[in-house]
Amino acid sequence: MDPREAAERGENPAVLGRMRTGWAVIGDTQHLPGYCLLLYAGPADQLTDLPRARRAEFLFDLSLLGEVVAAEAGPGLRRVNYEVLGNSWEHLHGHVHARYHWEPDEYRGGPVWRYPDRDAPEHRLGPRHAALQLALSLRLASVTAEAYS
Repeated sequence: MDPREAAERGENPAVLGRMRTGWAVIGDTQHLPGYCLLLYAGPADQLTDLPRARRAEFLFDLSLLGEVVAAEAGPGLRRVNYEVLGNSWEHLHGHVHARYHWEPDEYRGGPVWRYPDRDAPEHRLGPRHAALQLALSLRLASVTAEAYS
């Protein structure tokens, strides 16, 4: 299933909301609570496929999503990291990772992809993340209303 196409059809349960350039979704793994993505709404493989003004809009939306994640991450938040990759799914999307003070020393300084158990069943998005997903959705609506006005 293409998560962007599912969002367009209203069939992606991870959707937090529609932003100017795409769909904000909560990540399908929550080993670091608050992991989210921005799925570009149009046809694009890489950031450089977009005209410069649209690139700036996409990156601004990504920063707004990071603002939302930071606001909902709680007191253990250390920082928010951003990535625009595309090695596994060749469609433009950005990752927003909350990083925490409580992370083990051996993983705190590196990319989240080094965690060996990030896809473990106990981290999969599910009903126990409903409150976080709702909080992120509500905060996103507030932040975008302010930013886009």
